[in-house]
Amino acid sequence: MSLFKYEVFHKVVELGSLTRASEALGLTQSGVSHAVHSLETEFGFSILTRNRSGVRLTDNGERVLAFVREMLQVQERLKQEVAAINGLETGTIRIGTFTSISVQWLPGIIRDFLASHPRIEVNLYEGDYHEIEEWLLSGEIDFGFVSMPTLDSFEVIPLKLDRMLCILPPGHRLEKEPCIRYVDIANEPFIMPKEGSDYDVRRVLRKGRVKPPVKFRAADDYAIVAMVENGLGISILPEMILRGRRNEVVALELEDGSCRSLGIALNATRNVSPATRKMIDCARSWLADEARAGGTKPAKGE
Repeated sequence: MSLFKYEVFHKVVELGSLTRASEALGLTQSGVSHAVHSLETEFGFSILTRNRSGVRLTDNGERVLAFVREMLQVQERLKQEVAAINGLETGTIRIGTFTSISVQWLPGIIRDFLASHPRIEVNLYEGDYHEIEEWLLSGEIDFGFVSMPTLDSFEVIPLKLDRMLCILPPGHRLEKEPCIRYVDIANEPFIMPKEGSDYDVRRVLRKGRVKPPVKFRAADDYAIVAMVENGLGISILPEMILRGRRNEVVALELEDGSCRSLGIALNATRNVSPATRKMIDCARSWLADEARAGGTKPAKGE
């Protein structure tokens, strides 16, 4: 049985639009519509509803989507295994990531990986921690970068420790301190990352037993840096966000040396493709080289 119709259906759901799916697949929009209609005829019920804003899954479409994803993942693993047997390397790897990983790590990791495996396609899905966990559970990605701890159902590979730093505007009363004591920021106007991206900061504040007044929430890490630069408050961010940028902020370590522990998570209930394992090995090798060159500390368990 051909899985083409399932691939079309999955791409439409992924992109939320028949038009965008047709562009991504190199098909006409009528060809995409025909494939979806043919699948609905085969199933005997509607799987998508269409409106001016795009498409969305019906209740029945939601029920079958997980099975469609599983079929496509099995097909992908089979394709990679057959290619390996024939001395070739092909396939697609889907990685869940967030801003600091995308900026600081993935360009170098992907460059090194593609130098040895040029036929393998790498797709990035950028979101917050919660979204990455959801994508792993649903099978939408092969693995994701996470801040540990994460869900117990995942297989987790520790990678690095990344310091959490308090950032202050220039001229702030605490800028000359050797480190930041939690008691000193308890009443400071605070800029918090958006919900879903604030896990690390909330954990640090809980550990320090303080609840500074949240003046603003921002969806982007670099927007938080800009707001602090302009004196709108202070914040706490991972060191990776600040590395390699010219920031007009003062970044100081916290009194307890708080860090976030970064790792790779895989869905333990699903088989991992050969290409995915090779990408993970490449990531660990690249990070080991960075550590030897003076990068971030290895995570516990590495």
